[in-house]
Amino acid sequence: MEDFIQISKLNDFVFCPYSVYLHSVYESFNQKTYHRTAQTVGKIAHEPVDTKTYTTSAHILQGMEVSSETYGLIGKIDTFDTKSGALVERKFKIKKIFDGYKYQLYAQMYCLREMGYEVKSLAIQSLSDNKRYKIQMPDRAELDKFEKLVNDMQNYKAEPVKDKNPIKCGQCIYKPLCH
Repeated sequence: MEDFIQISKLNDFVFCPYSVYLHSVYESFNQKTYHRTAQTVGKIAHEPVDTKTYTTSAHILQGMEVSSETYGLIGKIDTFDTKSGALVERKFKIKKIFDGYKYQLYAQMYCLREMGYEVKSLAIQSLSDNKRYKIQMPDRAELDKFEKLVNDMQNYKAEPVKDKNPIKCGQCIYKPLCH
């Protein structure tokens, strides 16, 4: 599975393709070196699903590794209720539903389906205010965008961003490395 794309990188790639490359530069460093407060808070909020201590209900899969041969994806789900078919991606604080969030959820859904699970609904959970945002199942147009994203990632050649977005760049933890 060497050529597989990590599901968590889909959101990063939508934010800025070059940030995925810069992340690989820092991967061997201690996360405290480059994480900002938001990333640290998010990581702490994710611990219950990563350690599978979010719930003891046997029908809730949590932090399970998933993969898709079809799309060349690998990663982990946050929670999936095998009784209701509800797949939930957890974020610490949601101010807006970004496309990258949806693509992560779609990727998890396709992985689960390929693994034999029936996904009936999608949601993103904002942990800080306990709000759940229902996400529609992807239609043909959304599937086309998702597939284009995966293809773009598979064929990406790392190069610095030419048309920088000052708002995005100001939020980027890799700003010091991006010239």
